[in-house]
Amino acid sequence: MAAAGRAGSPARGGAPEGAAFVAGAPCAFSPHERRFLALSGPDGRLRVWETPSSRLQHEYVPSAHLSAACTCLAWAPPAAAGGGGRTASSKEGPQRKKRKSEAVEAGEQLDLLAIGTAVGSILLYSTIKGELQSKLNGHDNKINCVRWHPDNGCLYSCSDDKNIVEWNTQTCKVKCKWKGDNSSVSSLCISPDGKMLLSAGRSIKLWDLETKEVYRHFTGHATAVSMLKFITIRPPNENHPFDGITGLYFLSGAVHDRLLSVWQVRSDRKEKNAVMSFTVTDEPIHVDLTISESKEEPVKLAVVCRDGQMHLFEQVLNGYCKKPLTSSCTIQIATPGEGTDSTPKPVPILAAAFCSDKQSLILAYGNSLQPVIERVTLNTLESHTCLVRDVLKTLALKTEMAITKVKTPIMNSEAKMLIPGIPGHSTASKSSSSREKVENKRKPGDKEESIEDRLGAMDIDVMKIKSPSGGLPQTDNFAVLLVQGLESSDPEILNKVLQVKKEAVIKKTVARIPVHSVIPLLHELTKRLQGHPYSASQMVRWLKSVLTTHASYLSTLPNLVPQLGMLYQLMESRVKTLQKLSRLHGKLFLLITQVAALEQTQDRTDVNQTAKLVYEEESSEEGSDDEIAAEKDSDENWDEDDEGEEQSDNEQEMAVEKEINGESDLDPENESEEE
Repeated sequence: MAAAGRAGSPARGGAPEGAAFVAGAPCAFSPHERRFLALSGPDGRLRVWETPSSRLQHEYVPSAHLSAACTCLAWAPPAAAGGGGRTASSKEGPQRKKRKSEAVEAGEQLDLLAIGTAVGSILLYSTIKGELQSKLNGHDNKINCVRWHPDNGCLYSCSDDKNIVEWNTQTCKVKCKWKGDNSSVSSLCISPDGKMLLSAGRSIKLWDLETKEVYRHFTGHATAVSMLKFITIRPPNENHPFDGITGLYFLSGAVHDRLLSVWQVRSDRKEKNAVMSFTVTDEPIHVDLTISESKEEPVKLAVVCRDGQMHLFEQVLNGYCKKPLTSSCTIQIATPGEGTDSTPKPVPILAAAFCSDKQSLILAYGNSLQPVIERVTLNTLESHTCLVRDVLKTLALKTEMAITKVKTPIMNSEAKMLIPGIPGHSTASKSSSSREKVENKRKPGDKEESIEDRLGAMDIDVMKIKSPSGGLPQTDNFAVLLVQGLESSDPEILNKVLQVKKEAVIKKTVARIPVHSVIPLLHELTKRLQGHPYSASQMVRWLKSVLTTHASYLSTLPNLVPQLGMLYQLMESRVKTLQKLSRLHGKLFLLITQVAALEQTQDRTDVNQTAKLVYEEESSEEGSDDEIAAEKDSDENWDEDDEGEEQSDNEQEMAVEKEINGESDLDPENESEEE
């Protein structure tokens, strides 16, 4: 039952629009011993590969494979895929040989493969019959994830139309449909016992499949959740499907997030934060794990990242762990260099799955159109392992390439030939005379035409198109390269263009790109803004130029908010942390300056502060404190002394005047009395 629950997991169920399937194609391993790998390539075709021999078993081209691209895959579990077919074949009676062969064939390969498309339909492809069995229509928008029920054969799907649908695959009708979230539902997961359903939108919800009611809410991630997986089995309880649910763990990963979070369902409803997390080098695009059936058994994870590396984790789930856990082993695949260049070149890993022994792995690497599938047993004691494989030689031995002749079509004078690049750029059509020259095949003895003759045959005047500097004019090369890189998702072209630092070149390039490339460019800039800080600082220049140049076009888009929601959240989080970082920078600057000043003072030699010569004035020794105090008192009483002296002088003058005039101060009576 555990293997069936792990089997039907799409590789990338919930990537948002504009960023889905850039590096990793939708793929899924069959649950029965991982014998088959279903992979949808960029050309819209579904291919089923046999893992032991890397041999192509099936190739299915949907009728609308270009407009309705595959977004997710899921293999049906054995109970759902083979049960009905084997029961029907056993009732046929006399056709015993056919029944045996069908039973063996059904046992060797599983039957149904659910394919979610970008237009909202679900295709059920039978790998036994090699044809499309049925088509399910019930969603109005892109299918993000499909999951099979491990027991009853029902199929569950979620979409951008906010709904979750339960399908009856026998009647191809909707069994139940309900609203899963207020926004797009990006991923689903069904518990191994088939009683619970996890869904992820803005938050992660745990549903009761019988009542379709939410039992728990979890915080989730800042971006769209791309995968959900149960990693433990809940002990069976007959009273209620959620009794004794404490100890149940599940794993979640999100777009552009380098952390895989582990959540614990608890009976006390305290599930706000993840109990532990696993850190990887890039966004996870495919995850496979071994379910832990007891508390002592560790969980093993194989995480394939967008950068092509695979990380192995082994952890016992025993509660909360604050520090993010790093991988015990990192695996890379490289091809040996050719010629003088002996440097190995990396080969991306597309998907990985654990074998039944839980010790060895099945790796699919190389190109999604022609992958190489290999079973390896790794030594997890080494922290980093690089497997050197000659991919080209391996493919040459296993694949026979058909060589066909390519004929150039003959066109008339009214036809126009368009060159790759920006729409509207065209080259002049060939004239009838030049066409006759081209049509004539060159004989072995004829001399090859020169470049000048060929340009003349194309009616191009080389002298007219030359610039004054003497060379050919510089056209909008960067704009053409940027559009081609966005359409083909070529990282080499995008890196070459987006590493330009000149503001003038950036503005001209952004101004010359067509408007239909603005949104893909913003998605690419948003993805790169979350990378290395140096790359983020470079992408800000492009982002500023795009928003200022194409603001009028962006304002006319009706669905601009969901398309640029991730960019807005990223900018808002950066702005919130700017103030804290500036405060921290100021404190660190003060500490650094103080430490530097202290080191400078410690480096200086001690200066002798004793004076070599002291000069003292004589006047400073003659006066004493008492004299200074006496002088101070005399200065304060100078007014009183002056007044007394003035009065005595006036009395003396008056006495002299009386004596001159013969007057006396004393009366005669007084004189006699005195005598």
